[in-house]
Amino acid sequence: MNLQKEKCVMIIDGNLPLGIIANTAAIMGITLGKKLPEVVGADVRDRTGKEHLGIIEFPVPILRGNGDRLKEIREKLYEPDFKDLTVVDFSDLAQSCKTYQEFTEKMKGASEENLSYFGIAVCGAKKKINKLTGSMALL
Repeated sequence: MNLQKEKCVMIIDGNLPLGIIANTAAIMGITLGKKLPEVVGADVRDRTGKEHLGIIEFPVPILRGNGDRLKEIREKLYEPDFKDLTVVDFSDLAQSCKTYQEFTEKMKGASEENLSYFGIAVCGAKKKINKLTGSMALL
């Protein structure tokens, strides 16, 4: 990932309770780490020699959205112009499930228009991400 031309943001519904906001960011971050392992730096050692696992090599701003804005952005991300971006979404359906099997089964019967997004993470070309999120405030 060329950090000069690439960007990664999370957009989270700022109206959600703090615990759900934190959970949404954590889940999307874990998924991004799996999808883009090359952005996680090498493990490091402190002065005393104790090891600390590598973290992402660049900032990931968390932007304030709301349900309508998240839905609008998610729909745009399905357009051909944005298909090269890495997108992670987290919805009310996902948050309500106790197991991954339950999530996959419920998703099979869900339609896009019935999902309410708690958060969306997007990584890729800075210009495209700025076009989608440039006017949004930090959470």
